[in-house]
Amino acid sequence: MFCVQVNGPDGVLPNGEDAVVKTSQLLAELNFEEDEEDTYYTKDLPVHACSYCGIHDPACVVYCNTSKKWFCNGRGNTSGSHIVNHLVRAKCKEVTLHKDGPLGETVLECYNCGCRNVFLLGFIPAKADSVVVLLCRQPCASQSSLKDINWDSSQWQPLIQDRCFLSWLVKIPSEQEQLRARQITAQQINKLEELWKENPTATLEDLEKPGVDEEPQHVLLRYEDAYQYQNIFGPLVKLEADYDKKLKESQTQDNITVRWDLGLNKKRIAYFTLPKTDSGGNIYFQHLLCLPVVHIHPIPNTVSHASLIDVCTDLSVRVHMRLMQGDEICLRYKGDMAPLWKGIGHVIKVPDNYGDEIAIELRSSAGAPVEVPHNFQVDFVWKSTSFDRMQSALKTFAVDETSVSGYIYHKLLGHEVEDVIIKCQLPKRFTAQGLPDLNHSQVYAVKTVLQRPLSLIQGPPGTGKTVTSATIVYHLARQGNGPVLVCAPSNIAVDQLTEKIHQTGLKVVRLCAKSREAIDSPVSFLALHNQIRNMDSMPELQKLQQLKDETGELSSSDEKRYRALKRTAERELLMNADVICCTCVGAGDPRLAKMQFRSILIDESTQATEPECMVPVVLGAKQLILVGDHCQLGPVVMCKKAAKAGLSQSLFERLVVLGIRPIRLQVQYRMHPALSAFPSNIFYEGSLQNGVTAADRIKKGFDFQWPQPDKPMFFYVTQGQEEIASSGTSYLNRTEAANVEKITTRLLKAGAKPDQIGIITPYEGQRSYLVQYMQFSGSLHTKLYQEVEIASVDAFQGREKDFIILSCVRANEHQGIGFLNDPRRLNVALTRARYGVIIVGNPKALSKQPLWNHLLNYYKEQKVLVEGPLNNLRESLMQFSKPRKLVNTINPGARFMSTAMYDAREAMIPGSVYDRSSTGRPSNMYFQTHDQVGMIGTGPNPMGSMNIPIPFNLVMPPMPPPGYLGQVNGPAAGRGAPKGKTGGRGGRQRNRGTGNHGSGQANMPNSQASQDLVSQPFSQGPLTQGYITMSQPSQMSQPGLSQPELSQDSYLGDEFKSQMDVALSQDSTYQGERAYQHGGVTGLSQY
Repeated sequence: MFCVQVNGPDGVLPNGEDAVVKTSQLLAELNFEEDEEDTYYTKDLPVHACSYCGIHDPACVVYCNTSKKWFCNGRGNTSGSHIVNHLVRAKCKEVTLHKDGPLGETVLECYNCGCRNVFLLGFIPAKADSVVVLLCRQPCASQSSLKDINWDSSQWQPLIQDRCFLSWLVKIPSEQEQLRARQITAQQINKLEELWKENPTATLEDLEKPGVDEEPQHVLLRYEDAYQYQNIFGPLVKLEADYDKKLKESQTQDNITVRWDLGLNKKRIAYFTLPKTDSGGNIYFQHLLCLPVVHIHPIPNTVSHASLIDVCTDLSVRVHMRLMQGDEICLRYKGDMAPLWKGIGHVIKVPDNYGDEIAIELRSSAGAPVEVPHNFQVDFVWKSTSFDRMQSALKTFAVDETSVSGYIYHKLLGHEVEDVIIKCQLPKRFTAQGLPDLNHSQVYAVKTVLQRPLSLIQGPPGTGKTVTSATIVYHLARQGNGPVLVCAPSNIAVDQLTEKIHQTGLKVVRLCAKSREAIDSPVSFLALHNQIRNMDSMPELQKLQQLKDETGELSSSDEKRYRALKRTAERELLMNADVICCTCVGAGDPRLAKMQFRSILIDESTQATEPECMVPVVLGAKQLILVGDHCQLGPVVMCKKAAKAGLSQSLFERLVVLGIRPIRLQVQYRMHPALSAFPSNIFYEGSLQNGVTAADRIKKGFDFQWPQPDKPMFFYVTQGQEEIASSGTSYLNRTEAANVEKITTRLLKAGAKPDQIGIITPYEGQRSYLVQYMQFSGSLHTKLYQEVEIASVDAFQGREKDFIILSCVRANEHQGIGFLNDPRRLNVALTRARYGVIIVGNPKALSKQPLWNHLLNYYKEQKVLVEGPLNNLRESLMQFSKPRKLVNTINPGARFMSTAMYDAREAMIPGSVYDRSSTGRPSNMYFQTHDQVGMIGTGPNPMGSMNIPIPFNLVMPPMPPPGYLGQVNGPAAGRGAPKGKTGGRGGRQRNRGTGNHGSGQANMPNSQASQDLVSQPFSQGPLTQGYITMSQPSQMSQPGLSQPELSQDSYLGDEFKSQMDVALSQDSTYQGERAYQHGGVTGLSQY
């Protein structure tokens, strides 16, 4: 900052004109000096200047062969060097050094096979110590034949370490050079890379142009009406659709070899494998051809020849898009041995541990060149169906009065409405026939849900969520209010629930997408298309079906008749069903279009985006049950822009912060009690009880020496280093992989069956490397390792194994731990095992993150943090900093689950946009967006000093303010209609009145949290958890479950030093409509 004196010597202003001239001259001089500094990196730069920062020292820059741009090896303001940043973001792999650099104009490639993927390349110093040889890690650097040459493959080191090229290969610019260069942030780099996809010549200045990279409007917590709701979610769904389309349509593969076969249904099946591509978009591993290209360079004296811990690459990276059964693929013949041909089919087989083939079943085999195996092209067909159905649901919600009841309409939009009790005949016995007996928390959940129009059920791992859901559906169906619609975001989840509901004896129809009718599942016999085949009441349809199966096609008149009969049969089956099961998107099927469902249950709703949930909801919902767990993984949103704007937040999560308290299932039947203690205390406030004993979880005939015999778990300290995988977008750790193989082999030898073992890793690079490493390097038979499931955390959600091995992968100095930062991932990974958990990782890197620090300290206290050979494990002497109190000031409402898109602090401040009291609310509250996580300013914040303890009691009733229960009818009577609304939408509010339910109304508090405190019908003995708050030990826990050293209560002792802390201890985030003026909290204005 500088000042220019324009006053005269006596403090009097001189002639105004002279002053202006003088000031201009001074400013010009100053600007001239600044410009001289700036122009070095902004004007007249040579062609080889770094496209990010302008550095142009030939020894420091590298040419990207794909994008035709130069980048330097300096980090600037980012975590990796500019060249590596570009290669990763642009998905490029090949580079050339500058001709004036120390090594001359050199294309980096493998000496043995010619592979140019720099993420695969590394070097081995020759024994003469004067040269190095560049080799790719797999297969060349690991070939046994290398031992005969003058190279020691154990000395292999990657060319890229810590996201930077080795300095003897590409010089790192000096600190002074980097400071003089153009300063560019990681965010600007991201935007520039996106811009280059459409305009390769774009510059940093183009980012400032209007209209470039506009952010979509963020999701809200509350909405004025369904039109505003549609106007916000519609563009986000379109963003995701456009991204998905671009991704799928860019995946085209040429020169495919096809193996033809005929299916049992007389349809033609094409088998093929997708070859490895330079872009890393391969589905399976294929050895590279060895080409006679030699690159041996003198080794600089600065390079140490000491062997680094081995790190290796992934051998196979799946196509960037997910290939799933039912996906549509277009197969074309491009050769000259037969006429040109094009056919479309559905994927019926995807690559697995047994083989890499993909199989598609063709819709029509007419003209298919079945005699020709070569010269085919594969295109991935993008279908807009799911996105169209989401958009249609949003529109229906806005315009159709009958799409949902008035109560649900207002509740979903976050309006204040009186709570309602549905008058129904409660069953004398809550357990459903054919299903296991329910425990107390399951009975409470079923009883409560049957009486509420809108319910959330939180099912922590192993708590019998599916049995509870099936029991609820059983009782709803028995009420005789028409078919119950049961949905979930994935086909697997739908099938699991369908199977359970079928056991109750109800008439269940599983509605599949037409593209999945050929795919077998455990409930195929319940699928609509299969039930139609077995209908005895329509002999004509059966005859036509038989004829179609035998001949493959019908005459046009027969086809017309067949379709008409089939439609009639479908309608008849659907109308007579007790329960219809389908995916959320499947609920938009035209066959359900004219049906109305009074009761709708959505399982795994926390894994569905909000528009996805709305597809079934708008089919007439008067009673809606959402089942899920917001402490496990949320929806998968591919488009970062849409995810950042809030599409990745589930409807369940938003309703939780609006004050609708989830009913939590509390008895877990999966894990050994020693395995459930940590997740229970950290993620569920110590509320999980064990439905199994330690004796139930001791495996007979299993001879494995755990470090502590009564605790089947340990953390195996591994000092390996991570490395970027060949895709450039994932990581792997070869040392960890070797240890995982040894542990797996030991488990197998101890008596575990391969299908009882699951290996979880957050990184695709490590997953694919492990698949190959286990089969090629394992000491047992390959077939045994093939049967061991190796998958991502996401793939294991909702499933269990007897033994789980978790490979953490991350081990670095500067890069952090990425995915592993997500507490939801850790929760899922730790809660999949029934009998034992083994974690393989680098504690030094992991302990920097508070949650992992807690885990490592816990394992150390339990004496299960170990190192050394597997047959002689000893306690590790590593020390960690004392665990800090788990604090999440940004988002206490969802505990430390950082994916929620609102700032829950605001929910606790009277007069804020989320204040649910009747005073102090701004009139335009519905139009104000809330901060998404990570966008809270760094400046002084009046709430910033709050020390908010993590353990929020998500489901236990909060402590009411003094005098609260004295109000017989709750805090406020007669709040049936949203405040300040008088039928502004053509009587929408009147038409959607809560009376539409055919259910009784009660003057009850507006939050379900307080509802349970006041209304006795929902209470049931010990399950009315009274006034347990986290300042008291949970009375629901079994003795010994809440470990004293981990109990959330032990973190709270000295925390409540302010009135705001007291408010937080009562979990004000979850008290719905509870107003502060009832006397419980005063003096909050100081905040």
